[in-house]
Amino acid sequence: MTPSFRLLARRRFLPLFATQFLGAFNDNLFKQAMILFATYSIYSDAKMEAAFNAIATGLFILPFFLLSALSGQLADSHDKAKIVRLVKTAEIAIMIVGSLGLMFASVPLMLAAVLAMGTHSTFFGPIKYAILPQHLEGDEVLGGTGLIEAGTYIAILAGTILAGFVDARLTALIVLAVAGIGWLTARTIPSAPPPGERLPLDLHVVRSSIRLVSATMHIPRLFLSICAISFFWMIGAVLVIEFPPLVKNVFTADKEVASLFLAIFSVGVAIGSVLINRLLNGQVSARFAPASVIAMAGFVLLMAFAASRWIPATGRDLYALGEFARHPGAPMVGAALLGVSITGGMFVVPLYAFLTTTVEADHTARTVAANNIVNSGAMVIGAGGAIGLAAAGVSIINALVCVAGMCLIAAAIAWKLHRACDEPLCAES
Repeated sequence: MTPSFRLLARRRFLPLFATQFLGAFNDNLFKQAMILFATYSIYSDAKMEAAFNAIATGLFILPFFLLSALSGQLADSHDKAKIVRLVKTAEIAIMIVGSLGLMFASVPLMLAAVLAMGTHSTFFGPIKYAILPQHLEGDEVLGGTGLIEAGTYIAILAGTILAGFVDARLTALIVLAVAGIGWLTARTIPSAPPPGERLPLDLHVVRSSIRLVSATMHIPRLFLSICAISFFWMIGAVLVIEFPPLVKNVFTADKEVASLFLAIFSVGVAIGSVLINRLLNGQVSARFAPASVIAMAGFVLLMAFAASRWIPATGRDLYALGEFARHPGAPMVGAALLGVSITGGMFVVPLYAFLTTTVEADHTARTVAANNIVNSGAMVIGAGGAIGLAAAGVSIINALVCVAGMCLIAAAIAWKLHRACDEPLCAES
């Protein structure tokens, strides 16, 4: 085994990895099942489909914007393992609501569950990164971060694929069962008490959020890291919103193909997460980030080119999975999608490692929480932009061209981070 994969045999890492994996699987199984239901069974208009997907995305990320400061304070002042156990208990209740929404085809219940899942992820998110420097050695943090990212996207893959092939009733049973298993794995995570003194909580979410972001963003390396990560998630938000209508209305394919798209995307990010760790050999560095996101822009343009040359299905029938795979344009589409996701994974993983290795141990969760606040704002902008482009009559293909332009902005930020931090003085800046 490589040094990174060896961590999977350690109790100081495996329970956290398993808990994160199961949570990501559940989130994406439920969300994908809901989105496919809306796209293929409720709406028949590309603008409405994009709008619904954007609303669901917005509800999921709203808690990150409002509650990340509180979650960061809690994680830095309390035992992180105990918080994880409480969060995983809440997940069971959330999935009960979501299951009822799926079984009774209730859109309000499904959207309520999405909002609650976003809250669940808001409190778990800072912990999954901030706990790593407490449980891992310094030269293991990048590898551990890469495994967490890879595991997350493999879980997204599994949940995404499964959502396209099981009905609502079976999905409801699965998400409940997985939530229960996640509760059990969370109970085996080793204790992670706060490394510093316990600070008083500021429950004023607006004031605490402003203070947290301003206290973090004035540090140059953190400012650049968070801005680059935020552009990545803005890009990701637009792509995830556009994928289902792209598959249905441009590639004229059914929901199994829509699931395949997100599955390929997840596999690629997982590959990129592991690959960048091998290239950097455990060193926390942004030197490959600019090239990675420029390559990502190229693959997005390749996707737009493939879409523009696509021969749609005739009549009212959509391409089934097998028919789509035999289409002469499918290899180019698959290569473009895999390329986008691999380069995306290579771009973002080292940036997360910056957040957890260049601050004091008792500030890691709050740093990740500040990042989540800015990320969520960027994702809201991305979701709003996707809605705005659709409302303005911009085609999905042209929206992809806009995404490629966003990648170039991310590359410029990553280059500044590389110049500023891949030098001996980085630790002092």
